[in-house]
Amino acid sequence: MDRFKSTQKASIFGIIGNIFLLTIKTIVGIFTNSQAMIADGVNSAGDIFSSLMTFIGNKIASKPRDDDHNLGHGKAEYIFSMLVSISMILISLKLFEGSIKALLNPEKYMFSWWLVIVCIATIATKLCLYIYTHSLAKKHDNILLEANAKDHINDCIVTSFNLVASFLSLVGIIWFDGVVGIGISLWILWTGANIFLESYNVLMDKTISLENKKKVMDIIMKHKEIKKVEHFNATPVGYKYQISFTIYIDGNLSTFESHEIANKLEKEIDQLDEIYLTVIHINPIEIEKGE
Repeated sequence: MDRFKSTQKASIFGIIGNIFLLTIKTIVGIFTNSQAMIADGVNSAGDIFSSLMTFIGNKIASKPRDDDHNLGHGKAEYIFSMLVSISMILISLKLFEGSIKALLNPEKYMFSWWLVIVCIATIATKLCLYIYTHSLAKKHDNILLEANAKDHINDCIVTSFNLVASFLSLVGIIWFDGVVGIGISLWILWTGANIFLESYNVLMDKTISLENKKKVMDIIMKHKEIKKVEHFNATPVGYKYQISFTIYIDGNLSTFESHEIANKLEKEIDQLDEIYLTVIHINPIEIEKGE
């Protein structure tokens, strides 16, 4: 339950922080005709939506399994992560269009020290949000939090370029503002596409990673009674996996003894953070005397 409570807190902090940044970026961006700052402001609006989707998706994913959802509601994380990614892609395309126009008509740009102040405030706020959210994402292996953490650090980077554009305008290089706007839009597009792909893979039941499969196989191979393993399958359940496989055991063992081996193995594998449920099928195998 700590996993879901932590996600809720991170979402609320993200919403509050981004509402603040959206307000100051929009006001200063419009006042100075800075396309980079306006793009940054629209990005903050997208961040609010992202945090809101994280909050809702996490709330649904935290529900326990029921008669209609035997494997729980964990995939809600990935559905809402996909919604976040789609919104990021759409926003990036709109920002790209506006930045091209600003690059072709840079003369409207006006420098203001408020641009510098807003950039510094954004970098400081987003860096704090990134450190907090990223630590939770790693602790709980949460794709929604990781998507938000990536968004926060992306904002730090793109706003740094925005800050550079502001200072360059002091020496007459005002076209760089449009270039930064284009860079921001492409960065958002790249991040959104990666989140979309990761969410898509899980929703399409991409199998467990080779690293995690090896963890499971290492546990299985510790049991000398198991002579062979076949039909290994894994299905994602939220951020975890349900796995099933067939083990071959000496047919001379009693039914009780065989199932005791399987029960013990299930308990050991279920201790792994990546595993939601383990289902084992037992097949007897003929063992020559003396083996």
